[in-house]
Amino acid sequence: MDQKQNVLRLPAEKLYVHELEALRETDKAAEKPAGWQLSPRAVLTFITGGQAGDTVITPKYIGNKRLVEMAIATLLTDRALLLIGEPGTAKSWLSENLTAAIHGDSSKVVQGTAGTSEEHVRYSWNYALLLAQGPSDQAIIRSPILRAMEGGGIARFEEISRCASEVQDALISILSEKTISIPELGREVSAERGFSIIATANTRDRGVNEMSAALKRRFNIIVLPAPSSIETEIDIVRRRVSEISASYELRASQPDEDAIRKVVTIFRELRSGVTLDGKEKLKSPSGVISTAEAISLLTGSMALAGSFGNGQLTDEDVAAGLQGAIVKDDAKDQQVWKEYLDNIMKKRGSSWRSLYSACTEMNG
Repeated sequence: MDQKQNVLRLPAEKLYVHELEALRETDKAAEKPAGWQLSPRAVLTFITGGQAGDTVITPKYIGNKRLVEMAIATLLTDRALLLIGEPGTAKSWLSENLTAAIHGDSSKVVQGTAGTSEEHVRYSWNYALLLAQGPSDQAIIRSPILRAMEGGGIARFEEISRCASEVQDALISILSEKTISIPELGREVSAERGFSIIATANTRDRGVNEMSAALKRRFNIIVLPAPSSIETEIDIVRRRVSEISASYELRASQPDEDAIRKVVTIFRELRSGVTLDGKEKLKSPSGVISTAEAISLLTGSMALAGSFGNGQLTDEDVAAGLQGAIVKDDAKDQQVWKEYLDNIMKKRGSSWRSLYSACTEMNG
């Protein structure tokens, strides 16, 4: 059986292996940067879409092309790259696909959490081997960053602002000196050419562990905005729902344009606190109402339709997804959602009536 049929989620370099192969075959750049498998222009094509011979390159990031160019240009220098944005602005997705296109391996990842330690950034030890034979190269457990340094690759650091300040500070010397000292072995590991780090940070996490000015200076910072227009957001949602639902084999038809437009409209209005026409102000729920949430909502609704319906997405399926996505803090969010239903959706006419009825029933 094809690997794509067996694995729930393939890394970008395997999911888009045919596109990457086509780009490598047609990439006419005389010289590629050290450690890069594609030229900068070919990387841009992989991210934003285009053509490589007879192969269609699907867009991985739909947004401001100049931001992608800036991200790629940063990785040509000795500066690391920091992608900042609201939840659901495709920071991790862009980070993964940039790494897949440039280095062909997006698996070197440090996931930032409150429990992330300096060992996750530098190295740790296999204590059984350490006790048996003392400090040795075989006993070292290399961090993803150390492995990237040794191979001239790219390491990804997700949600860097969730880490404690001492963990963030461990990056400063790495980004400045491009070395990791291993005093137990009396040596230093120097980064091979091509090494870099792509980090992501969530604007909702400000104040959790604010990055120091010293660390920020080691990064080129690019802020990824939410989709600028409703049409752009609809396009993103449509493409990603199609990709994700295909890998899950949900046995349901794709949501039609009307269903996607309604979900995106609701999300954009609740996110911004104002209706699309700008005439009425709204209360926003406590949770994140992002593009990624809209994608998850619709794939979840497809699972309902495929498992407990006839495979056709209904307003009742969408209403169930909306309820779960919007009502997180029960008392407050339920009231916010009820006011939106009664003051906005109810007044939108016959085309919204079925969805309004289904949402009202779900919201009790």
